[in-house]
Amino acid sequence: MVEAIVVDDSVTASSLAEEEAAAQESGLPAAVRNPVLGAATAEGLSTMTPVTRVTEAPDRELGDTVLSVTGLTKRFGADVAVNDVTFEVRRGSFTGIVGPNGAGKTTTLSMATGLLKPTSGTVEVLGLDVWKNPKAAHPHIGILPDRLRLFDQLTGGQLLYYSGLLRGLSPADSRSRTESLVHAFELESAANRLVVDYSAGMTKKISLAAALIHSPELLVLDEPFDTIDPVSAGQLIDILLEYVQRGGTVLLSSHSMDLVQRVCDHVAVIVRGELLASGTVSEVRGNITLEERFRDLVRGTPQMEGLDWLDISFN
Repeated sequence: MVEAIVVDDSVTASSLAEEEAAAQESGLPAAVRNPVLGAATAEGLSTMTPVTRVTEAPDRELGDTVLSVTGLTKRFGADVAVNDVTFEVRRGSFTGIVGPNGAGKTTTLSMATGLLKPTSGTVEVLGLDVWKNPKAAHPHIGILPDRLRLFDQLTGGQLLYYSGLLRGLSPADSRSRTESLVHAFELESAANRLVVDYSAGMTKKISLAAALIHSPELLVLDEPFDTIDPVSAGQLIDILLEYVQRGGTVLLSSHSMDLVQRVCDHVAVIVRGELLASGTVSEVRGNITLEERFRDLVRGTPQMEGLDWLDISFN
């Protein structure tokens, strides 16, 4: 028998001013949206079936532009972290951003979601300027930043419930979606445990569930599979693919070329703050694997010059 999820229905959005301010710091915009269920709801995810594994993502029929990034630049003093990056993400796509450490992936995603102000350039979500009109744009976005700080003294169920309230849901809708998400993410046994006691995989799950609770049109995920085990990663992939099939759009960063080639239909390669390639996965990789193309774009063929001392013989 599954233990009932314990939340406090007496808490309302008006009593969450302090949590709201903290939420904005940690990447949970508190702009209020219409709490009507969208096309990709938590309730729908609770009835999902496992997605068949493939070696390369199939082509998907895409809709209008959901995210438009134009001339995005970020300077820190004399250092240019991101330089004139332009790309778009269309409705129903699963787009991956790849690049080496320090390439500017996190900086790009942070600017695209309103977490870091760009030096120049524009970002629009469904035609709404993220920086000029954040209250209108943010409700359409679900965000999972890298190294996200959670309210870890709450239980998993409480975290989801209060995240729903901060997103403008009614207490009844927030409770219903919390229960559905807990079921979809297989967190029934952990729903009443403090988040501080969660494993890395469970923390990723509850963070993604919180990003989904308001049924956003766009999910932006920074390294969502970092530090988690293959089983948990597989569960998250199933849920994300189901979300896309139900009309959602995903933009994620990852170091795993195999994962990006397997689940993403579009890819963008960022190196030293520059966008080197973008398009469908098949367009970018050509007749070689995505990992081989990535290595070519980043640094060419590895040079072993000067490493003759690595010639080890057992004779």
